[in-house]
Amino acid sequence: MTLIFAHRGSAGTHPENTMEAFLAAEKSGSDGIELDVHLSKDGEIVVIHDETVDRTTNGKGFVNQLLLKEIKELNASYKFKTFQSFIRVPRIPVLKEIFDWMRGNDLLCNIELKNGKIEYPFLEEKVIQLIRDYQYEERIIISSFNHYSLIHCYQLAPEIETAALYSDSLYMPWVYARAIRAKGIHPNIKSASDMIINGAIENGIAIRPYTVNKDNEIERLIRVKCSAIITDYPEKAIKIRRKISKM
Repeated sequence: MTLIFAHRGSAGTHPENTMEAFLAAEKSGSDGIELDVHLSKDGEIVVIHDETVDRTTNGKGFVNQLLLKEIKELNASYKFKTFQSFIRVPRIPVLKEIFDWMRGNDLLCNIELKNGKIEYPFLEEKVIQLIRDYQYEERIIISSFNHYSLIHCYQLAPEIETAALYSDSLYMPWVYARAIRAKGIHPNIKSASDMIINGAIENGIAIRPYTVNKDNEIERLIRVKCSAIITDYPEKAIKIRRKISKM
């Protein structure tokens, strides 16, 4: 069965990378969530996509130049105006908050290390230590566009699955995945042909394309038995998967 991962939570309908988005993903019946992490100025693991808070909040500045207490004051509802009237204003969470919440469900969690542009000292060590503290080794996938970082993660914790993110086409990506000790690949949907999907699965490498939002692409990947898809609209993807399973 093709698993459904909610990209930054239910990012198509809720403020991305907030508890509101992750709760919506759980409610939709998603199999997992995908989120992004950076480090704050005081070294806390912050769940946010961009290097700055500018796009997704009412604040400005680089995440690594802001203290966690400053980050926590920001409103993360950005373009979702309907969320701005809530009693509970959507905030940027830390990874520990997500892990605490995961104790009440069985969701998988894909953590993307956002260290391609900014080098965060000991980001890998901090994330892996937290995974081990919660004993989530079997529930976590660590992914990144920074493949040096993935190799470092494997060296630190070979028991935790890593997956290589990439946006352009690769020849026989399952061979490359093995070379960096990754058990999965996360290609851009444009680089995820049926041939690549079948090749990866036949060679024992999980393949989870991103960001799969179009109905016809969701249906194609489910029909070809892709390992998983990463989508902004998990509720829609779940409905399509359910419809196909009944045929």
